[in-house]
Amino acid sequence: MSQEQWTAVDQYFTDRLAPADEALSAALAASAAAGLPAIHVAPNQGKLLHLLARVQGARTVLEIGTLGGYSTIWLARALPEGGRLISLEYNPAHADVARANLAHAGLDEVAEVRTGAALDTLAGLADEEAGPFDFVFIDADKPNNAHYLEWALKLTRPGSVIVCDNVVRGGAIIDAESTEASVRGTRNMIELMAGNPRLSATAVQTVGSKGYDGFALARVLG
Repeated sequence: MSQEQWTAVDQYFTDRLAPADEALSAALAASAAAGLPAIHVAPNQGKLLHLLARVQGARTVLEIGTLGGYSTIWLARALPEGGRLISLEYNPAHADVARANLAHAGLDEVAEVRTGAALDTLAGLADEEAGPFDFVFIDADKPNNAHYLEWALKLTRPGSVIVCDNVVRGGAIIDAESTEASVRGTRNMIELMAGNPRLSATAVQTVGSKGYDGFALARVLG
């Protein structure tokens, strides 16, 4: 097995099950032109987020980590009429690209991008009683994953779904002695998921165009 084969298989599934449309292609092109890192979710992963939000019946979505708004478009399209999405982005330049991409996709009345350190904007959401959110997608700086999960628990309700991306860290997640901040932050989050009686969770390894990685999925119980 090789990266070349993983990418080819992803392309096969994407071509048939998650083909790009003009707005999605334009979002990726605009992000690349603006120099954003190519760390957005793969198209079939975006479709998975879309389907999870639809299956959940989500009317309110919180995304932690916007980048250029590619995953934001997938999630916002899952919302019913009257639904809303709030996405949090640290980098103002990235946020501007995302807002333009959402406007181009016709979703700027549905999805709002807030700029600033997520731990600050999450506190602001709590202060304004913006929740509860039905679906939360965590895909930001990994050292703060456990903190983001703690805030997600404060901003959700029983039955809400939380997804966290990039939890495998190329297999480094199993290294209990790792001093790498992203590994430590992700391990702390997994331990929090495992030990919190309010959560029922699992994690899945994946291979594909983004390499060897995976995601965690949790349901809020109470």
